[in-house]
Amino acid sequence: MIHVMLIDDHASTREPLAFMLEQESDLTVVAQAGSLAQAREALDTPDLCVDVVVVDLGLPDGSGEELIPELRESLPNAHALVLTYFSDHERLARAVAAGAAGILHKSVPVGDVVDAVRRLNAGEQLLTVPDVVEALRFVDQERRRQREARQAFEPLTEREREVLQALADGLSDKEIAERLYISTATVRTHITSILGKLDANSRLQAVVIAARNNLVALG
Repeated sequence: MIHVMLIDDHASTREPLAFMLEQESDLTVVAQAGSLAQAREALDTPDLCVDVVVVDLGLPDGSGEELIPELRESLPNAHALVLTYFSDHERLARAVAAGAAGILHKSVPVGDVVDAVRRLNAGEQLLTVPDVVEALRFVDQERRRQREARQAFEPLTEREREVLQALADGLSDKEIAERLYISTATVRTHITSILGKLDANSRLQAVVIAARNNLVALG
C-alpha cells in the first residue's frame, strides 16, 4: 500500500483528489493539510507513515517549497511531488533545488497524478539529471546575484538605508523628513546619493532594485 499525504489550501482541489486516490486499490491518503502550519502539525503525528507527499507551492502562510526540506527531514524515505498552478521557472527551480522529486501542473488528469505517485514510490525518476542540474545552477546564480546586490548596498550609509526604506514605504519627501527628523532638502540629498550608488535612474527604480533583492520590506 502506498501512503500519500496531500498539502493544498484549496479543499475543492485536495478533497476530490483524495477521493480519487482512495479509489485505487494500492493507494491510501493518510493525512491532509491546507497550510504550512497544518502540515507541520501532521508531521508531528507519532508513527506517521508517508511514501509520497503531494504538495502545492501556493499556501496561505508561506510557500510549499519551504516545507520540502522539512518533509525530507521528517520523512526521509518519502518523495515530494509538487502539484501547482505556478509555471514560472524561478519558483519551480527553487522547488527542485529544495528536493522536489517531481512537478505536475494542476491541469493534468488525475490519472497522471496517480501514475506519478506510483512511479515515485517505485523509485523511478520523474526529473532528469539535467533538470536538477539546471535548477541548482539557476538557484545558485540567483543567490550569487543577491549577494552581489547586497554588496552593492554596502556603500550606503545607515541614514541612506532608512531613506530607501521610507521610499519603499511610499512616503513623500516631507513624510520622510518628518519620520527621520531631518529637512526635506537633506532627504533629497540622500536620495540623490542613493540613486548614484545604486546606478538607478529614478526613485522607483531604486526601490525595485532593492525589493528584488530582499533589501527593503514592501507593504
